[in-house]
Amino acid sequence: MLDPELRERITARRAELDELEEQLAEVRAERDELAVAERVLERVSEQLADERASAAPAAAGQVGGQAVMLIPQRAPGVEEVTLPPEYQRILAAVRQAAGPVMARQVGEVLKVDISVRGKLEPLRGKLIRLADRGWLRKLPDGRFTTRL
Repeated sequence: MLDPELRERITARRAELDELEEQLAEVRAERDELAVAERVLERVSEQLADERASAAPAAAGQVGGQAVMLIPQRAPGVEEVTLPPEYQRILAAVRQAAGPVMARQVGEVLKVDISVRGKLEPLRGKLIRLADRGWLRKLPDGRFTTRL
């Protein structure tokens, strides 16, 4: 037969361990909830990053950690030399034409293989970007001309 004092100590210790086990279960449950919350936040952060990336201008870069447009808006004091060299060549090709030009004609001047659509479409995109930023004017028929 066990000593009553020893039995009491065993019972008290068992009660302590049961309480610790209950706390451990609560800790595990909270840890699981935090893991789920972390996964949800990661997913939402990725979605937001994707949305921001798709909403960002196509011609953006980083300078000193700040997002900048590689093709700036045409404005007083903004010189053509601020454009990347390829865009300067495109402007020069449009400027030397006798009148409004199609992307194909600009491609011929720049010696782009205009028979390959995959080479002509990026050029058309650059012409459109220059028009959107005010460097060129896009006519309703799809031709481009310089701004006055």
